[in-house]
Amino acid sequence: MIVNSDRLVAFLQSLIRIESLSGQEGAIIDRIEAEMRSLAYDRIVRDENGSLIGFIEGERPGPTLLLDAHCDTVGIAPGAPWSHDPFAADIEDDRLYGRGSSDMKGALAAMVYAAAAVDRSQLAGRVAVSASVMEEVMEGVALIAVMEITRPDFVVTGESTGLNLNIGGRGRAEVHLEALGKPAHSSSPQEGDNAVLHMIPAIQAIQAMDLPSDPLLGPAIMTLTDIISDPYPGYSVVPSRCRVTYDRRLLAGETSEDVLSALRALPELEGLDVSIAQGEHETYTGAVLCGPKFFPAWKMEPDHPFVEGALAGLRSAGLDPKLGAYAFCTNAAYSAGHAHVSSIGFGPSLETQAHVVDEYIELDQLMAAANGYVGIIGGVMRDDVKHEM
Repeated sequence: MIVNSDRLVAFLQSLIRIESLSGQEGAIIDRIEAEMRSLAYDRIVRDENGSLIGFIEGERPGPTLLLDAHCDTVGIAPGAPWSHDPFAADIEDDRLYGRGSSDMKGALAAMVYAAAAVDRSQLAGRVAVSASVMEEVMEGVALIAVMEITRPDFVVTGESTGLNLNIGGRGRAEVHLEALGKPAHSSSPQEGDNAVLHMIPAIQAIQAMDLPSDPLLGPAIMTLTDIISDPYPGYSVVPSRCRVTYDRRLLAGETSEDVLSALRALPELEGLDVSIAQGEHETYTGAVLCGPKFFPAWKMEPDHPFVEGALAGLRSAGLDPKLGAYAFCTNAAYSAGHAHVSSIGFGPSLETQAHVVDEYIELDQLMAAANGYVGIIGGVMRDDVKHEM
């Protein structure tokens, strides 16, 4: 083992015991910074949004590799039947339970220890590890500031892959449809214009849409997630406004105009307002993240030098990864989708462990991931590797 397993597990337990909802990550960032200092990171920076970045500097010049993991988590649904306290970090049958264990404090802890374990004399370039904030509410937006500081040539996101290597990921757009009508007393509906009735054929038309598919990323998806009328509650009033929200899972190359124009071309949506939602969220530092909720899909070619170097490094760590892609959206929506920086995904545990009751990470996956990150660093950050974008 290259990484100290006892210290890594204890560190992960300490992270899980700190609640870190989006916008409330200050305490966990403090804890990660303390651990980086104890591991003798060369430089540690906290950006304006509160994300933390630690640097390991090689003895020779070379590119910058960024290992990124978000430190915020979703909450605990009221009344959810957890059999383990979500913040106790209990270990049972070689599983460590707790909110964020898989999504994605396990990967974060593994990255922190992996980078610290690297032999600087063998490192050409530098490794940066970021504990980024606010990913659960706006994928990749906080990563913008991280990348402005680190200027990476390559990015690894630690979202769960089951120890496989992901070379793509679907993106996400939040789409709003709005219909306007005319209010009236519900005892005289003919005097009004019911906005909900305008929305029904639109929903049916969207349900019947043919959406594109991709050999790596799979099908695009359009899922109705919310519908609300106004006024609400509607006591004896014909609703004069209806808004519907869709979660649109994106494929590589799709733009916001592609998504919107396809919807606006449907006759059943004539007269409706169709738009991409705007997000605005305050970080724990008081900074405000804002922008359209459109997070692009991305993919890499299997023969890209970065992919090949990462694969070689993982195999040197004793792993046998398969190539795949994320079904969900990650921070790579910015690094690869917007900034066009070569990006891959590698992490412990499975996508299906995200956001669930009794979330857990298997300890052998945690250790394999830590050693896998060491392998990726060694496979990419060597003098004889082609450092191409």
